[in-house]
Amino acid sequence: MSKTILITGAGAGLGKGAAFELARQGHRVIATTHCGGRAEKLKAEAAEQGLTLETVKLGITNVEDCQAAFARFGAKVDVVVANAAIGDSGPVAEVDVDRIRNVFEFNVFSTVEFVQPYAQVFARRRRGKVIFVSSVAGVLSYPYLVPYTASKHALEAIAELMREELQPMGVQVATLNLGTSRTEFDDRMYDKMDEWYDPATSITPPEAIRNVRDLFAGDELQMDPQPMIDKMAEVIAADNHKFRTVFPERAIKDAQDYQQKYWTLEV
Repeated sequence: MSKTILITGAGAGLGKGAAFELARQGHRVIATTHCGGRAEKLKAEAAEQGLTLETVKLGITNVEDCQAAFARFGAKVDVVVANAAIGDSGPVAEVDVDRIRNVFEFNVFSTVEFVQPYAQVFARRRRGKVIFVSSVAGVLSYPYLVPYTASKHALEAIAELMREELQPMGVQVATLNLGTSRTEFDDRMYDKMDEWYDPATSITPPEAIRNVRDLFAGDELQMDPQPMIDKMAEVIAADNHKFRTVFPERAIKDAQDYQQKYWTLEV
């Protein structure tokens, strides 16, 4: 059955790919992006592929944008996908806390503020689904990525609690925990550290940072984005699925082993 699906952060990357795939499947897709010019370009690109895509300028931290989108679409949406996110990096002991605060403002506080009115509509009509696009980094941690990883851990807790609270009201809540892909977002994540990191004065050796960067840039972790896009579209449109979808599936054991490690680790 065709659904009305609103996706934030659909101007590029996985969000854009999922929006196009869902439109290709016949769903009514409202793709939002923070830039009005990009929204028009996105709509034109979809039309070139024979797809109907509704596009809206929506900066997740812009209250007026969020309110306007809700006034226009809130009563019509079946599934809201909180996909928009930003990233930053740095070792916990040295990164400027304002960088962590900025990522939390976007990935956590503004995301919750955006989702709340849709969740309330869903609860009143006893039907609807909220999907938080989290990350594998939401269920395990990576060195030198504290702003992003910590924000996704917080989002996991919020999603779990929202599911507990809204399930009795007929509202579905779920997370998509995606791994690293060959997209602009993932490629520039660790590069953010170059804006301030100075090996001459830092307590963190450059070799340690370089090793993690090389790991994230390698083929072992960086996946072709298309399977991720396909998995996103599958879960977003499905009537029934797991609360947490980790993809690629090989990351499930990594996450479980990581969690277990901290139950047995001694200091």
